[in-house]
Amino acid sequence: MFFKLNFSKGMSVLKKKDKDELDKPINSFSNEDLLLDDSSHTDVKMAKHKPTLREEIENSITNVADFPKKGILFKDITTFLQNGKLFNEYIQMLAHRYQAYKVEYVVGIEARGFMIGSALAFALNAGFVPIRKKGKLPGKVISQSYSLEYGKDSIEIKEDAFSGLKGVNVILIDDLIATGGTANAALKLIKRLEAKCIEFSCLINLIEFSGEKDRQEIDKNTHVFSLIDVE
Repeated sequence: MFFKLNFSKGMSVLKKKDKDELDKPINSFSNEDLLLDDSSHTDVKMAKHKPTLREEIENSITNVADFPKKGILFKDITTFLQNGKLFNEYIQMLAHRYQAYKVEYVVGIEARGFMIGSALAFALNAGFVPIRKKGKLPGKVISQSYSLEYGKDSIEIKEDAFSGLKGVNVILIDDLIATGGTANAALKLIKRLEAKCIEFSCLINLIEFSGEKDRQEIDKNTHVFSLIDVE
């Protein structure tokens, strides 16, 4: 059986197809050009803000309303101290700040100043000296009174706190400064023992009290360093 091939018809179809392709502009736009190729597409994400140590610590501190009495917003640092990583980084930051001063003693104010101060003393290879409320320290002590909102109170330091040495470099430390009454009294005790306070360091500074008499007196006698300033 023989088949007759119609080459002329095939050629005419091919020629028509070629003609259509040539008539279409090479760079013509197609809706397909708007489609993304998932196989080669890479997501571009905005860089996230990396919080600073100050921001991380501030976020770790808990605000407790109406403690210890109504109307007071208490800054609870225990939730910060529970975070080993942040606590370590804070102490290392302070140690780096003071390593060039040859600090011989860190003086901590009762009670939260003990928590931060003893850790800093360890990091600086320095001695730790507590300043306590009246009647809490054994042996011979010297006392310094200071004013409260209603009445007075006093704090004490041991007479031999600096082993009888004069002119030693010390850092005074507490968790927070408000009106500055306790811190100013602590500075007076340090001065009476003839030591040199390089700086008063605190975690939180309530700047609304910066105009208080005790605060201004502190500023005249030493530098105040705070990590977190609260309006």
